[in-house]
Amino acid sequence: MDVKSMVEGYRDLLLERLDKLVAINSEESAPVGDAPFGNGPKEALEVALDMLKEDGCKVVNLDNYAGYGEIGEGEESIGIVGHLDIVPAHKEDGWNTDPFKMTEKDGILYGRGVSDDKGAVVASMIALKVIKDMNIPLNKRIRLIMGTNEETGSKCLEYYVKKEGSPTYGFTPDGDFPCIYGEKGMTPAVYRSKSTTIRDIKGGTAKNIVCRNCYVVVDKNTFSRKSLEDFFNNNEIEYNIEENDTTVKISAQGVAAHGSMPELGKNALAFLLVGLKEAGFQDPFVDFFCSRIGLNTDGEGLGIKCNDEYGALTLNAGVIEMKDGVIEGTLDIRFPVTMSSRQIVKKMEEFKETDGGIVEITGTVEPLFYPADSPLVTSLTEAYQEVTGDTENLPMVIGGGTYAKGIENTIAFGCAFPGKDYHIHDANEWVEIDELLKQAEIYVAGILKLLSI
Repeated sequence: MDVKSMVEGYRDLLLERLDKLVAINSEESAPVGDAPFGNGPKEALEVALDMLKEDGCKVVNLDNYAGYGEIGEGEESIGIVGHLDIVPAHKEDGWNTDPFKMTEKDGILYGRGVSDDKGAVVASMIALKVIKDMNIPLNKRIRLIMGTNEETGSKCLEYYVKKEGSPTYGFTPDGDFPCIYGEKGMTPAVYRSKSTTIRDIKGGTAKNIVCRNCYVVVDKNTFSRKSLEDFFNNNEIEYNIEENDTTVKISAQGVAAHGSMPELGKNALAFLLVGLKEAGFQDPFVDFFCSRIGLNTDGEGLGIKCNDEYGALTLNAGVIEMKDGVIEGTLDIRFPVTMSSRQIVKKMEEFKETDGGIVEITGTVEPLFYPADSPLVTSLTEAYQEVTGDTENLPMVIGGGTYAKGIENTIAFGCAFPGKDYHIHDANEWVEIDELLKQAEIYVAGILKLLSI
């Protein structure tokens, strides 16, 4: 059977379904009634489940935490684990189009979620339809699992696993091709001011996004305006300085990026605070921030700079805000796969506090690691290679965290193709239509490989 042609036959359906899902703002909001993560995620889940029901799948909604559509029978199962929630998107953050209206230009789709991860969920739906159309015996149950809280804690998947357990083999289409066999561990943290003269500060949209916009309010005549402007200009940071009667409001604009790759962005809050210090602003909290965090993304100031053969530790300062005179910010720390969170916490112990501020670890997530020659890794890699002909790009270890950490026997498999920056977690998120169809074709091949194990 020509799987490519079968997938192509569903091009219009793929676009129609993705358009409907992108139109739903499924960013997490306050729980209400039977919507544990707000009405947006609940609506997206209900719409997606209706789509799977139309396809003849057995459909189950797990109390609006997660849901699934299933085909096939058997004791063993194959799980495809995607998510329908999104990170925030606002037109004023640099979008050229409405982020909640899928827009097509020259074969490219723009909109929040077209890549991360609604596009991959719809491509997986098409893969299930093609598997059904092939009319082959299914010796395992194939289940498309959809969560609603991946971007903000993955409590949805925790709920799913508690209710349904883990698949025999699984993949999450929320990473990179050919596949990911290792994911760094995480030690999220917050930092707080102990003493500061800053009047107000606010910036960032999410802890796992490099801060794009930030402002700070300080007293007049506490820094050299020329030195600050020179610092911003030398580092190609857009800025605005607004003087009032007694205070000055300084705004900076950087470049957003995924929190797992902070070196690809320009952190507005970091440049703002480091710039103030360079301009002579004397403040205990600013001293603390610059010495412990600063412009570095490797954790050196906290004593945790380290690496192994699979990658280095990264640190991202995502969100900052002042409340009741205290500044609080978030740190997204991701450490190498051969290390433990206990090692990282111990390394940080003597560096986490000064007179101006303190760092507090808020949780730990251990790394994920599967042998590169395990059946799950080799099967999915072969599926990718057979469809694409690409044998140069190999399975990898990443800094990003996926659903694979929260469910057994599962690794990330797509949806990003090598060398592509889809602007996920940033303005103008995009994906090529042909790539979505190619994803579906690869997922069909992957499922067939897993059926044969």
